[in-house]
Amino acid sequence: MTPGGSGLAVRRRVRVRGGWSRPRGGSRKFSTASRPWASWSTPWLYLAPALVVLGGLLLYPIYQLGLISVFRYTQAQVSGGEPTAFVGFGNYSDVFSDGEFWSVLLATVLFAAACVVSTLVVGCALAVLLTRVRALPRLVLMLAALGAWATPAVTGSTVWLFLFDPDFGPVNRLLGLGDHSWTYGRYSAFFLVLLEVVWCSFPFVMVTVYAGIRAVPSEVLEAAALDGASQWRIWRSVLAPMLRPILTVVTIQSVIWDFKVFTQIYVMTGGGGIAGQNLVLNVYAYQQAFASSQYGLGAAIGVVTLLVLLAVTLVHLRLLHRQGEEL
Repeated sequence: MTPGGSGLAVRRRVRVRGGWSRPRGGSRKFSTASRPWASWSTPWLYLAPALVVLGGLLLYPIYQLGLISVFRYTQAQVSGGEPTAFVGFGNYSDVFSDGEFWSVLLATVLFAAACVVSTLVVGCALAVLLTRVRALPRLVLMLAALGAWATPAVTGSTVWLFLFDPDFGPVNRLLGLGDHSWTYGRYSAFFLVLLEVVWCSFPFVMVTVYAGIRAVPSEVLEAAALDGASQWRIWRSVLAPMLRPILTVVTIQSVIWDFKVFTQIYVMTGGGGIAGQNLVLNVYAYQQAFASSQYGLGAAIGVVTLLVLLAVTLVHLRLLHRQGEEL
């Protein structure tokens, strides 16, 4: 054995239990096996900045909303004339005991469901159409859809009111309806708002589904066509199952957006229609909070709306998880 040979052997030895090795370069390299926390902490470190921003923009307002909902908070408390009083679930008890709340909730659910279904049908149909037309018509349709998507809700609602105006609107003249008022009747007013909501919402569905269709291998669609499948059969049996994760995302987004519609209803029906016949939850909460100065009551309605949306989203995701879908 040469002098110093044992020392060289010691320097070159590999320490297995400690989880590190000393290569010929001399630097220690730690393995992830010795640091199990690194495998799950690394993604959260990357997400930390976004989570901090979302926490400030979302969690704190939700906390304030829930806090106000358990206090008697009216104009007297805002002006400092009276101290705030803790009422616990008193505001929620008042909300649930109000018959108008339940009728507004039912109208909101039905209206949101109609908007979601209509938006998905129109968006998916136009997405399929984009794959069938040439480049120039596709570009024109995309620009028109993106223009509708970028239009502010107040502007779009005002334009649709003009189009269906009983005196100067072109729609009544084309249909020969004379001075028919679309916003007078409850169902016609809801239908008019539905058209505007679908008009400003379908571009998101169209663009998202179109991107998903383009990602599907063309060989799959060609094989289905060679087997004699119709376009509807291809969509129902081939495209829809492959696009289910994308359809899930756009469905949940549409449910959230359409359930909390405010601007279109408020602008097009004048704050909820005649005698509140076109009220939805957001407009109803606005009236309770600001028109009646019952801010605690309005906050309680807002919390109920949030819980309903969370329940719908979780139930939908749970059903997909049972079917083995990965999101």
